[in-house]
Amino acid sequence: MPDTTRQTALIVGASRTLGLGLAAEYLRRGWDVIGTVRGSRRTGLHDLADTSDGRLTIESLEMTEPEQISALRDRLGRRTLDLLFVNAAITRGDLPIGEVPTEMFTEVMVVNALSPMRVVESLGPLVAPAGTIGVMSSDQGSIALNTEGGQDLYRAAKSALNQLMRCYAARTAEDTRTLLLMDPGWVRTELGGPDADLSVEESIPGVAETIERHRGKPGLRFLDYQGQVVPW
Repeated sequence: MPDTTRQTALIVGASRTLGLGLAAEYLRRGWDVIGTVRGSRRTGLHDLADTSDGRLTIESLEMTEPEQISALRDRLGRRTLDLLFVNAAITRGDLPIGEVPTEMFTEVMVVNALSPMRVVESLGPLVAPAGTIGVMSSDQGSIALNTEGGQDLYRAAKSALNQLMRCYAARTAEDTRTLLLMDPGWVRTELGGPDADLSVEESIPGVAETIERHRGKPGLRFLDYQGQVVPW
């Protein structure tokens, strides 16, 4: 049974890179962690669980399947979360938007924008009134910072995610939970590529520290891993 005196984080999309790093960081900070993976294959999160003294539990979730989100909420039952953090993003290459096939556009928008918000809508009520709901965004979702173009579809999907979180924040304006869009920086992952500025180990402690510094501050903020405001 989880220790109810410890704080609990649910990290959606924790099988590798940024999500896995965030799960490891919260374990290091003494939290209980629930991490989700897709399917039943073994991942780095399973290896982390083996060394967690029971503080990390793993749930299976395919975010793009709404019934799986509902089933996860049912399995979590009456557990109270101190943090819900949704980490999900794909890219399908750097094409001008006019060359993007409809099926590709739909896939990226569903994974990067619609599905994270379905998780927030469904699982957000499990978060304690003074807790935090966070979503991994990107400075590429910033319209103000887009001076060079490129990555049209990825940028559009992250901008859509940001807009949908703003809609959610406006609709729940009386809510006392903290809402965060987090930009982890340009990180060396499969998505960020080998030439990115940061390692996961350099980015994620800052992400976690920024989340913690804003705990108990209601409303929506768009911040980077150093705690700086990202323009919309």
